Amino acid sequence: MTRRLAQVAKKVGVSEATVSRVLNGKPGVSDSTRQAVLSALDVLGYERPTQLRGERARLVGLVLPELQNPIFPAFAEVIGGALAQLGLTPVLCTQTKGGVSEADYVELLLQQQVSGVVFAGGLYAQADAPHDHYRQLAERNIPVVLVNAAIEHLGFPCVSCDDAVAVEQAWRHLASLGHERIGLVLGPADHMPSQRKLTAARALAPDLPDEHVARAMFSLEGGQAAATRLLDRGVTGIICASDPLALGAVRAARRRGLAVPGEVSVVGYDDSAFMNCTEPPLTTVRQPIEAMGRAAVELLNAQIGGGSVTPEELLFEPELVVRGSTAQVPR
Repeated sequence: MTRRLAQVAKKVGVSEATVSRVLNGKPGVSDSTRQAVLSALDVLGYERPTQLRGERARLVGLVLPELQNPIFPAFAEVIGGALAQLGLTPVLCTQTKGGVSEADYVELLLQQQVSGVVFAGGLYAQADAPHDHYRQLAERNIPVVLVNAAIEHLGFPCVSCDDAVAVEQAWRHLASLGHERIGLVLGPADHMPSQRKLTAARALAPDLPDEHVARAMFSLEGGQAAATRLLDRGVTGIICASDPLALGAVRAARRRGLAVPGEVSVVGYDDSAFMNCTEPPLTTVRQPIEAMGRAAVELLNAQIGGGSVTPEELLFEPELVVRGSTAQVPR
């Protein structure tokens, strides 16, 4: 007990006597200090006293599907910083293959009495995935915000980059360069952002052949395999649903002995870190990460404060960033 008091006091910067007063529910401690002590207990892994367990911690779960794609660490940095400015502590939950599942993370976060959860990519975007853990959060009235397109009827507010505008920008860019055989490398068929991108592409090109649409897992290797199929079908311009997919497409072209952008043009999506340092530098559609992350935290904080937030989707405008992976179609 003495060790716990000392650690918590050091973490918060108050006396052990103050920590003791908080733990024993005694008066004479400001609300801000009280919250800081409770948050320190959570962060240090100590159980709250029984009489204090009914109060939610100043912790917020930040659930990400992976960290290999640089877009997710970028979102984590923005969201984590915005939470910290509000006195909230982010708890990073990252899925790994064969590791802790999203549903398991939700169970752990509920045990920690979190104030809310932000999901930046996850099973909510896949129509065929299990969604019971989202219903569990809703039933317990835990504030939740989703980043990027979700399946319908979950009932949570959502902050998204406009997939339709992103595809329109990329498509018109390739068309302006003379490309007529344009292909798409998208995620799985049940992935909502990919569905939206395909719908937008078909609106622009109603005669888009099915064989010019390739599906892949979101990885460099998946992009390479999918792009190889498109190149076999004579595509000269490739629009990808993520930057790692686009880098895989560049690799596929080179393995075929094709120059990028001399013979094949490639457009990515996200404008994640270091895409201006690749060879060639990647033309991509930038998600407004800063604005989206801050909006997600504002929506979450409004819910934590007891305000009502309508479960609508806020759409943010992307921006085409033209670099060296696209050029005039070869003649």
